Amino acid sequence: MSQSATLRRINLSRLNFRRDARKRDNTSAAVSTNYRIQAYAILVAWIVLFLIFSYLLPEVFPTWRNVTSIANQKAATVLLTLGLVFALSAGEFDLSIGGAVSLGAAIPAWLATDHHVPLIAGVFIALICAVIFGGINGLLSVKAKIPSLVVTLGTGTALGGIVSGIAGNTTMSVQSFSLVALAKHRIFGFYSAFWLMLVIAFIAWYVLEHTPVGRQLFFVGQGREVARLAGIRTNAYRYYALIFSSVLASLAGSMVLTTAGAAQSSIGKSYVLPAFAAAFLGSTAIRPGRFNVWGTVVAVYFLETGITGLQLKGFEVWITDVFYGLALVTGVLVATVASELRSRSSD
Repeated sequence: MSQSATLRRINLSRLNFRRDARKRDNTSAAVSTNYRIQAYAILVAWIVLFLIFSYLLPEVFPTWRNVTSIANQKAATVLLTLGLVFALSAGEFDLSIGGAVSLGAAIPAWLATDHHVPLIAGVFIALICAVIFGGINGLLSVKAKIPSLVVTLGTGTALGGIVSGIAGNTTMSVQSFSLVALAKHRIFGFYSAFWLMLVIAFIAWYVLEHTPVGRQLFFVGQGREVARLAGIRTNAYRYYALIFSSVLASLAGSMVLTTAGAAQSSIGKSYVLPAFAAAFLGSTAIRPGRFNVWGTVVAVYFLETGITGLQLKGFEVWITDVFYGLALVTGVLVATVASELRSRSSD
């Protein structure tokens, strides 16, 4: 073979290599752009939604009073959903959060009103019970190898019945207790409970995003067997994720009690769908493709902004279920489509 022919082949190989490199760079840039668009799409949608209702309801919607009301009312929902994020990140579905919310709200109220136990002591008792309850979920799901979806559906229903049997079905008021005044103390218009939620959210974000615990938790959720082979204690992460989910759900119930000043034993049922809708919708934002803290926070308040605006426009309470139901389906659909697109792009 002549030297010129060899040089031509070398140059052709170089050209092909450069062309393939440019294609890879273009593909990587396109994936990065799509990722950024998806990450902040819900923030843009939230701003647009707020502007629309501000235009339609200029006298009531864009007011500071309405903004702080939305923030204060949904602090407990954010807290509840953060606990759920830990369970979902580990690959576990915790449907018992409704029962845990009822536990955290009704048991302290019952102890305080019927047995004159200090309200703060009642909250701690409920949290201890939540730890035990989460441990039972973990044992049944991890040790007995029953799917968490089945376990938590059964245990959550049972816990709700036990709370109703203990506390009854009447509305229990705790307005006179000092803990209620503390939780509703306003700082820049926001309840102390709201600021507490933000502190817990920041801690949860740091743990999930900046510690080995958080990275390994996500690894467990993405592939349990692969994580186990990599030396990660998968059962321990699943077990403690379910406990943490129950504890934060109970704390969210106590927050509902102290900010509302009253509670019923069946209060937790209405919180399950909003929490799952916000968790899955939040997984499409900020850090698309994974359950994350700030995406969850944005999703909760995005949903509440839409619901509040529609109710102020005259829609009845049924719109809440419609909004949350569609949000859950949309969140799962977007997450699924985005995952398929990312896998195609990587190929």
